[in-house]
Amino acid sequence: MNRDERPRPPSFPAFEPRAPWWGPDLQTLRNVLVGGPRTSPAEQSDGITLPLLDGSGDVLHASIDVPEDTGRAAKLPTVVLIHGLSGTGESAYMLASRDFHLRRGHRVVRMNLRGAGASRATCRTQYHAGRSEDLDEALRGLPTAWREAGLLLVGYSLGGNMLLKFTAQYASRHPVVAAASVSAPIDLAAASRRFLDRRNWFYHRHLLRNMKLECFAAPEPPSDAERRAIESSRSILEFDERVVAPRNGFDGAEHYYAVNHARQYLASIEHPTLVVHALDDPWIPADAYTSYDWSQNPELVPVLSRGGGHVGFHARGDTDAFHDQCIGRFIDHVLEAESPGTP
Repeated sequence: MNRDERPRPPSFPAFEPRAPWWGPDLQTLRNVLVGGPRTSPAEQSDGITLPLLDGSGDVLHASIDVPEDTGRAAKLPTVVLIHGLSGTGESAYMLASRDFHLRRGHRVVRMNLRGAGASRATCRTQYHAGRSEDLDEALRGLPTAWREAGLLLVGYSLGGNMLLKFTAQYASRHPVVAAASVSAPIDLAAASRRFLDRRNWFYHRHLLRNMKLECFAAPEPPSDAERRAIESSRSILEFDERVVAPRNGFDGAEHYYAVNHARQYLASIEHPTLVVHALDDPWIPADAYTSYDWSQNPELVPVLSRGGGHVGFHARGDTDAFHDQCIGRFIDHVLEAESPGTP
């Protein structure tokens, strides 16, 4: 089906916050304060290793979750979840989204990016916002049966930026049915500067601490020079300048941001892609989204809500996050468009 024949995108509900999570900060912090679900509808959960092919010897670890109705799951696309900065496959929002998609009948893969979570012990190097080639290689390692009905890719925060870049660069190599980003910092430089705001002091301190801990938890300790660079970084901007950029061949933080921000790749995306973002996100300036002409690419479907915080979206009247509800509607729309007349 070509772009002109594709039906109009589905309608999405307006976001209304669930008490007592009013305002952007409580929306953002709710997952930290409450945590993820205590139980899961998974019939089976297991792990899989996904070797990377760049010569580093690094191996990613992912969790795979299977719903009770395995026969139906085999006919539905596999959902792949990609966490954000200092997150893991066990982050609260990842577990909540896992349960949402399992209840809908999908198999779910929760990826641990290079050097994160269960991948830390088997990776000498570290993920960054633009390392889309890692996702390309990891998806190739999924079991053939899990790829046969297609892939639905969902990225959160930094993982959302990586996913959007991947979708423009590599999605045609895989059976990607659709993609969705949630709270992605599509302008990396603007997001890095936003963390310097006084109101974001707590978030900034927490994330920077976790970024440093990830570095020091690597199987091979950093060199003395790199250790000094890590320890002396007083902001994410300095960390990106002194650690991330030189580690990955960039000429500093601004070069790293310029090469890897997803906004420049949006026009090249050729797969149905949902972009969910809250305009009150305390970490990401709204202008990165509101100043973009979304109409230039009909494959992009933006859902820009007034509230929701950063990967929050705790909505009134439903325990499922607003972003998951939107992704569910979008998936149904895409699958119906691909198979018109199928009950």
